[in-house]
Amino acid sequence: MARDMTPVLKRCRSLDLDPIFMGIDKKSKRNARTGKKLSEYGMQLKEKQKVKFIYGVLEKPFRNYFEKAQKLKYGTTGENLMILLELRLDNVLYRLGYGRTRKECRQIVGHKHVSVNGKTVSIPSYSVKAGDVIAIREKYKSAQRYKDVLEVTGGRAVPAWLEADQENLSGTVKEIPNREAIDIPVNEVLIVELYSK
Repeated sequence: MARDMTPVLKRCRSLDLDPIFMGIDKKSKRNARTGKKLSEYGMQLKEKQKVKFIYGVLEKPFRNYFEKAQKLKYGTTGENLMILLELRLDNVLYRLGYGRTRKECRQIVGHKHVSVNGKTVSIPSYSVKAGDVIAIREKYKSAQRYKDVLEVTGGRAVPAWLEADQENLSGTVKEIPNREAIDIPVNEVLIVELYSK
């Protein structure tokens, strides 16, 4: 399986992205760039790379998400793309605070620690729906790993479209999020323009 092995903080610097969006509390040392102005294409590409990097999605699956977003009957393509990415199982787990980073959540899902509506799911890109109940499986709930994770993520705000039950390490998708509920600093319109060329 292909993986992006780029050092996270280095990549955050190159994309002018605050590491907090990657679940990292370090401050990125911003190096003042010599006034190199990006072309229109450069700006569009940078926005696409930002989204792919934040959600940990490679080019081919990202393009598939884009095509799926275009086919949806409601909302704009850009908003739909962000919503589809936000509803990935690994991201929902991260939003609920059961992993420090999206990469860690991806690993938790891959190791079959997670169930959706009582069924074990091991696919990080699994798309959740409104009403789905996501939980850490019973046999892993007492693991030290989750106690450590909750110490770090306990203060993280859970988005309004999710409901977390940290006692039982579970959560419910109350509704499909709208674009305003997604706090990712990206201009998705530029991504749509890039793919529309």
